[in-house]
Amino acid sequence: MTDSLDQARDILRRVFGHADFRGLQDQVITEILAGRNAVAVLPTGGGKSVCYQIPAMLRPGLGLVVSPLIALMSDQVASLRQAGVSAARLDSNIPPHERAEVWRSIEAGTLDLLYVSPEGLSAGNLMERLTELKLSVIAIDEAHCVSQWGHDFRPDYRLLGRLAHHFPGVPRLAVTATADARTREDIRTQLMLEDAAEFVDSFARPELALAAERKSGPAHRRVLQLVAERPGKSGVIYAGSRDGVETLAEKLREAGVPALAYHAGLEKDLRSRRLEEFLEADAAVMVATIAFGMGVDKPDVRFVIHADPPASIEAYWQEIGRAGRDGMPADGITLYSASDMAWAFRRLDSRDMAPEVKQVQARKIRQLYGMLDGMACRAAAVRRYFGEDGAEPCGQCDLCLDPPESIDATEAAQKALAATHRLGGRYGRGRLVDHLLGKTKDVSDFESGLSTWGIGKEYSPNGWKDLIDQLLFEGLLKEDPNDGRPLLGLGAAEAVKAVYRGERRVALRKQPEKLDASTRSGRPRKRTREALASLPPESAHLFEALRGWRRDEAHRQHVPPYVIFHDATLAEIATRRPESLPALAAVSGVGEGKLERYGEAVLTVVRAN
Repeated sequence: MTDSLDQARDILRRVFGHADFRGLQDQVITEILAGRNAVAVLPTGGGKSVCYQIPAMLRPGLGLVVSPLIALMSDQVASLRQAGVSAARLDSNIPPHERAEVWRSIEAGTLDLLYVSPEGLSAGNLMERLTELKLSVIAIDEAHCVSQWGHDFRPDYRLLGRLAHHFPGVPRLAVTATADARTREDIRTQLMLEDAAEFVDSFARPELALAAERKSGPAHRRVLQLVAERPGKSGVIYAGSRDGVETLAEKLREAGVPALAYHAGLEKDLRSRRLEEFLEADAAVMVATIAFGMGVDKPDVRFVIHADPPASIEAYWQEIGRAGRDGMPADGITLYSASDMAWAFRRLDSRDMAPEVKQVQARKIRQLYGMLDGMACRAAAVRRYFGEDGAEPCGQCDLCLDPPESIDATEAAQKALAATHRLGGRYGRGRLVDHLLGKTKDVSDFESGLSTWGIGKEYSPNGWKDLIDQLLFEGLLKEDPNDGRPLLGLGAAEAVKAVYRGERRVALRKQPEKLDASTRSGRPRKRTREALASLPPESAHLFEALRGWRRDEAHRQHVPPYVIFHDATLAEIATRRPESLPALAAVSGVGEGKLERYGEAVLTVVRAN
């Protein structure tokens, strides 16, 4: 077997131009070359295709690859041909004369690899013709599609288990980049690979810097800002609807960004042209629905932005994985809100599936938003989700670079939950906030007589909305769609009781905005701009010097400047001119983590100006 692996390594160098195998590639290839079955979960960009392409070239016979997307098959066949490998595909886009030529190559024994879709394998007499041939290996790409527990279930994949009966003795390999333990078990069962060796590589993607932000206002505004911060770079932006894709692409083009729209509602030829244009461009931005996903092999995508969040952590990792396939630094940024989560649950409720499957998918939604709204390293959270032990903080996601300072909001959460209970689930979040503030218009005697009426005057309306979002993310509150006018109700009963009893703590990333009784809305007055305008000349000079330091530091870390310090914090530093770390710590916005990370650098700027 050593000789065979040496031959495989030789093909890797001569044909694909790589010096040696990466990760678990050599172990998977060894298993297939020995004629045994395998299941391999390798990260996006981890070279899954090599694991079946090289054995197909070394073993006698034709290598059969089942792949879910025509675009993906087309790309892989084109890449193989560029490398001098004899490969072809059979799909609905292949005209009759080309199909006949492919079969002549197969019958002549000159074709190494044939790509087909699961639907194509079931159509006509393709399976019957293949059973008359000698196959070297059968590869099932994107194997997570076989599992109802996964994020991209395709019923036609369920039929692929019959390959075990039609081709006994032919080694079969199921490969995917995203499958948790339950999905892997389902893959093995459905594809009759119960005795296959399983190879699960690390899900670490050190080239990816992950970030997530709660939406504030229309998502397109923030997307435009994020793209403007990355000029001349290729990127993918995912939106949740076709209309959202078209609107966002148009706004980007108006801003001078070469943006393309891609979704299933476009004509097939137009989609193909736009995909080709994106793949060939040095700097282009593709705005797309999830119809644009597994078929994207562009290596130099420098950022992926979710204008709307994905469906699950599996989908997140698959879609974010479009970035940085060349191993160079790239960004993955997700915008999300409690409304997005509510929509995801409504969509799940409308789907026809077994109760136990729906329960699992609901848990996956919770896990996704738990990761997005969490306070621990995002990359480590993803790796733990997929069952990887010993995942350390990545040191480069937004939460590692700028750890959030949490506050205990349990008492306020108890008030919100109690008010929701007493209001009987008849109102939405706006009415709940008014109730807590004692500001409900034309309030009834019943409502004003409740013990929760007006007990929440410590926070502004925005402060309460932040807390309500947190309670929704944690499942302590839930929203009834109510034909587009969502009503708030209590969530999981035992969890709510635990909060009431003080056994469960509710933490918020930041102190909720305080109530300002001097304003009509109850929201604090906007004072930042006034403060900056009133800086004396000597402080203004220091302020600009601090902004320059912050800009350089943000560029070095590849993060937005405001995550280091807000302008208001820099203005206060410029005014106070602190001379020591304790004095700097007294400035609003300078927590312990930032004091330790940036304190000496800030003091150096202060002393020099």
